Amino acid sequence: MLKYALLVFLGACSYGGLSTIIKLGMKEGFQVSQLVGSQFFIGWLLLILLTLLFNRKRVPVRSILQLIAGGFALSGTTIFYNLSVAELPASIAVVLLFQFTWIGVLLEAIVDRKKPSKEKIFSIVVLLMGTALAGGLLERGFESLSLAGILYGLLSAVTFALYIFASGRLGLDVPVFTKSLTMVTTAVIVVFTVFSPSFLVDGALGQGLWMYGLALSSLGIIIPVVFFSIGVPKVGSGLGTILGAAELPAAVIASVTVLGEHVSTLQWSGILLILLGIAIPPLMLNKKQTRQAKAAVH
Repeated sequence: MLKYALLVFLGACSYGGLSTIIKLGMKEGFQVSQLVGSQFFIGWLLLILLTLLFNRKRVPVRSILQLIAGGFALSGTTIFYNLSVAELPASIAVVLLFQFTWIGVLLEAIVDRKKPSKEKIFSIVVLLMGTALAGGLLERGFESLSLAGILYGLLSAVTFALYIFASGRLGLDVPVFTKSLTMVTTAVIVVFTVFSPSFLVDGALGQGLWMYGLALSSLGIIIPVVFFSIGVPKVGSGLGTILGAAELPAAVIASVTVLGEHVSTLQWSGILLILLGIAIPPLMLNKKQTRQAKAAVH
């Protein structure tokens, strides 16, 4: 169990590096639409290559249709979060995105008709407290917030929770690279509908965009999509959303080490709370399984 939880944790940490790379790309003069578009396009090409190399297997049409829904959720998270960032301070947008933690646990409870465990509820409370601190919410407050920005932020949370849920419940009979490719293919189509793929013909790729696209696709497509496809079915979508909260601490640490941004004591306290909230459910579950195994032996 712990090894699958670690995969989901690492996939979430991988997402955390995206904002830093996007900021570096913007400093080089590239637009967000170009960076996001190159991320999905290069990631899609890499997944085609990996699928051809490792997953040459026919897939039922029903499974493909299920995974297309996951692709819509994946693209929706990217689109809505970027729209939210355009309307709100980044610290507020990320707090709204991180509502996916309790939304994912609630979604699992509704579908399974099962009340969340005390460990998950306690973990969610700790995560929300940590997110407010790490995002600098208490220091910045809710000044002049855009209603549209808040709506976009909450929609990004809903779609990210749905994406993690889809990773854990849909297409379980599909090889991991084929599963990832199907979702990303759908996401590419949706993203290119919203953000023009003009970077393919305007020469931006040759001017260095390809390097940022390769880094973004590795951290934002290949690693998390594949790791989530492997890990979430094993740990469950509820625990998967909790582990997904690792994205925020990773994003803050990346911004400090690479961009040299200042992080306050309150924000570091929030990061520690988030890490604590992430650790509670898998450690408690592992402890419970160990106790049950010992009881079975005796």
